[in-house]
Amino acid sequence: MAIILVVDDDPAMRETLGEALTDMGHEARLADSGATALAALEQDSIDAALVDLRMPGMDGLELLARIRERPHAPPVAVLTAHATAHNTIEAMRLGAFDHLTKPIGREELARVLTTMLAVGAEQRSPQAAGGSELVGSSESIRAVQKAIGRLADSEATVLITGETGTGKELAARAIHDHGQRARFPFVAVNCAAIPSELMETELFGHVKGAFSGAVRDRMGAFREAQGGTLFLDEIGDMDPAMQAKILRALQERTVTPVGGTTSAVDARIIAATHRDLAQWITEGRFREDLFYRLNVVPIHLPALRERLADIVPLAEYFLARSGSGKRLTASAAAALIRYSWPGNVRELKNAMDRLDVTVHGNVIDAADLATIKHSASNDARTLDWPDEDLPSATLRLEELLIRRALASCDGNRAEAARLLNIHRQMLYTKMKRLGIDVSDEKTPDVLEPDE
Repeated sequence: MAIILVVDDDPAMRETLGEALTDMGHEARLADSGATALAALEQDSIDAALVDLRMPGMDGLELLARIRERPHAPPVAVLTAHATAHNTIEAMRLGAFDHLTKPIGREELARVLTTMLAVGAEQRSPQAAGGSELVGSSESIRAVQKAIGRLADSEATVLITGETGTGKELAARAIHDHGQRARFPFVAVNCAAIPSELMETELFGHVKGAFSGAVRDRMGAFREAQGGTLFLDEIGDMDPAMQAKILRALQERTVTPVGGTTSAVDARIIAATHRDLAQWITEGRFREDLFYRLNVVPIHLPALRERLADIVPLAEYFLARSGSGKRLTASAAAALIRYSWPGNVRELKNAMDRLDVTVHGNVIDAADLATIKHSASNDARTLDWPDEDLPSATLRLEELLIRRALASCDGNRAEAARLLNIHRQMLYTKMKRLGIDVSDEKTPDVLEPDE
């Protein structure tokens, strides 16, 4: 039996979690605020804590930081009904064992608690928050957000992979902005855009007079990133001869400007590529030793077609940034989801930017998506839906997607949940609310959100 601290300002949620923990054989300590939780930590030997994110006064992140400052701090899982990239990354960076989205089924809760109690929380020191944002709440992108939070304060070299347009540089900036090096420069170099004959001076710099045209000294990206982060984008496209020089710089932590003398550098390296480096190593196009030097911590960014739940929120995010007040109809949202987005998030952003300029009025309908060459817009126009605001049509859109996912999986709810990037318990809850038949499946215990 373990003693679990439950911190939530909502009495119903607090009691429900407490009852679930008791049924699992644990002893629950219930707290309605951060201050009450800290007092409980002084009185009892707490084995793990479940902390609500949104609370008046001291919120979940502040409480997490306070708990992590304590010697022998218990592992903490942060709970929220409204997960964002920022609070997920911050929770993991501050030392949360996990960041869970409500509703939470008892099966998932039991699994997380078992791992928390067996492994414990890794020790961290709280740092200032950064400003990068990876928009999305699908399971695949939340896994990326959690990974960023865990490694942000480390010095490990990171290799980010993913298709073109998935946001590899944004992920690199998030690692930098949430880490200890945030107050120092973030320098990005696109290795595919620089001619091979200029790559050495671009990265390592040169001294005045080193070659024809060198009219002044140049620092080079490695030294410009001193104390901060150097992001080598599309490193798979780097010339093999230059790969050897990069490997030497990484191994020795020094660079030699063209025509100059060697100097030490201190920059964290994050590299990215859309290439299959394993295949390129086999073909002799990429150095195996450099790959292992870069691939200390791998992060893979999923394609947009693999995170359907994020398409509409991303589209709304891009529209909101313009400040024009334009909004999507339900038919437009359905069309966006049906499209495969081969250009990924970058293509979606460009599409929203174009629609923001070309559409007159404040409503974007499926017919306005004709400039996006895909069959989805035609399919979407066959939907017999009124052109209402997106929030009021959300339930209808969810029902359409859930029914389609279930049909494509022959009614297998676990497979449908994976296709929709949501937990099985959440799929069950949505089916029940939408009136989709759930009679042939055992009813799970689900903890409903309070936020």
